[in-house]
Amino acid sequence: MKTIDLAAAWADLRRAEPKLRIRDAAARLGVSEAELLVTVPSVTRLRPEWPELLDAFKSLGRVMCLTRNEHAVHERKGLFREIGFFGGGAMGQVVGPDIDLRLFPMTWTAAFAVRKDEETGANDSIQIFGADGLALHKVFLQDGSDRAAFEKLIADFKTDEQGFAALPVEPPAADKPDAEIDREGFVAAFQAMEDTHHFFGLLRKFGVGRVQALRLLGEEFAVPVKTDVTGELLRRASAEKLPIMVFVGNRGCIQIHTGEVSKIVPFGEEWINVLDDEFNLHLRESGVDSAWLVRKPTKDGVVTSIELYDASGENIALLFGKRKPGQPEDENWRRLAESLK
Repeated sequence: MKTIDLAAAWADLRRAEPKLRIRDAAARLGVSEAELLVTVPSVTRLRPEWPELLDAFKSLGRVMCLTRNEHAVHERKGLFREIGFFGGGAMGQVVGPDIDLRLFPMTWTAAFAVRKDEETGANDSIQIFGADGLALHKVFLQDGSDRAAFEKLIADFKTDEQGFAALPVEPPAADKPDAEIDREGFVAAFQAMEDTHHFFGLLRKFGVGRVQALRLLGEEFAVPVKTDVTGELLRRASAEKLPIMVFVGNRGCIQIHTGEVSKIVPFGEEWINVLDDEFNLHLRESGVDSAWLVRKPTKDGVVTSIELYDASGENIALLFGKRKPGQPEDENWRRLAESLK
């Protein structure tokens, strides 16, 4: 479909369904979100100079960061503070009490500055996409954001290469059969973990899928729980004013909220939402194919999580009690998580 035809088709969709989001409109039109986004005249493609671009986010002031996957949307307001890249730029992080991100820029292809557009409903933002045009992370300006800094960022990073053409991305490899896994070695290595972050390295080392790993660990370490566990967990954490950590991510970014949750609101039979001033979560419970209570060994003692996965084995969300490395787990969180079995 030519760009002009795509823009016209999107305009027709908006007239028929004014509340249709761009992600859903792109799916209807058979294109990627990035390909649809670049039909908006107010969109400017930026140079993919990731460390420098992320550092410029500090100048924007208070923003709202959005990271999502197919079944969960995580929105957190705050400031970009400490930013670092490592592993030759293959990984990065943003650390702060509000904006807390784990970044995987080797999966990033394009960044766009989007100015507010009444016709399309676009808002002032910076949006990062993968090669397939899938949105990996978005940063939206807020009432208190620095608009002059936003305009300077656009001027500083604008590239001559505008537009976007999506390319296919290799899907995740299927899990190996259980019989091909060194289960004994994997479980022994898991038991010897000193940090929860080591778990991902073990998955790669032993060639184990995420859900497959939980199943192979057995109920000493991973217990299946009901798939609609999230609503009960959030409501009880809210009632007890228990600070928690909520991780939602995709292949390009993991976004973390740490703190209490207050306003827990269901929507229909599918969605459970957190609608707080600084943090919003929208989680489609019908997309949860399996949920697990997981006990990971660390040098600080057992760390307990509730982990949600979709039918393809992709992680939807991880929920922990609030803690920092070097600290034991909050017993109130452990009690709550264990009661959900």
